[in-house]
Amino acid sequence: MANSSPAILPISNPQQSAATTADGQQSSSAVRVFFAGISETVRSGLANRRPWPELVDRSSFSKPESVSEATLRIRKNFQYFRINYFTIITAVLAISLLTNPFSLIVLAGLLAGWMFLYLFRQASDPPLVVLGRQFSDRETLFFLVVSTVVVIFLTSVGSVLVSALLVGVAIVCAHGALRVPEDLFLDEQEQSTGASGFLSFFTGANAAISQPQVAARV
Repeated sequence: MANSSPAILPISNPQQSAATTADGQQSSSAVRVFFAGISETVRSGLANRRPWPELVDRSSFSKPESVSEATLRIRKNFQYFRINYFTIITAVLAISLLTNPFSLIVLAGLLAGWMFLYLFRQASDPPLVVLGRQFSDRETLFFLVVSTVVVIFLTSVGSVLVSALLVGVAIVCAHGALRVPEDLFLDEQEQSTGASGFLSFFTGANAAISQPQVAARV
């Protein structure tokens, strides 16, 4: 027993541990910023929606006399009720997905794959390894693109999304064509802003997160 070799203590690299911790904190911070930006944009967009009673005021509905008049009504009503219309289309999509659990699960998995395998991955993260094979960022991106194409175009998920979008757009167009927009007035700021404010998280928080990572990959 006296000649037994001393126990070997595990040696950790403080710099490597600190770098791993920093990368994990940066990834979690990016996720929080992304969802916080989406939540804030949706909340501010819904705060600017028109009153729903104004949307369904029966006294403002009449049959258009021609196709050109219906088109003009749709365009004016869309400019005024755009937030309400986006909400209606989103609600139709949500109901359609909730009534099709398979499509909801597949889309959730696809979104998680894009987020954690590409969007929120840092340049210093180790390469993805599956079944002993190492995948580069380009190979991971190619796999995600192919998976998205297969899910959207070769499964029932695509038909569910297209059907829901068609129903939502049909509701919006029917309302826009039947509602008389004579009593609707837009402020100059609203006319210049358009629908971009409601979707600003794509150019706001998301761009701030993804741009440094894309630049690092390039």
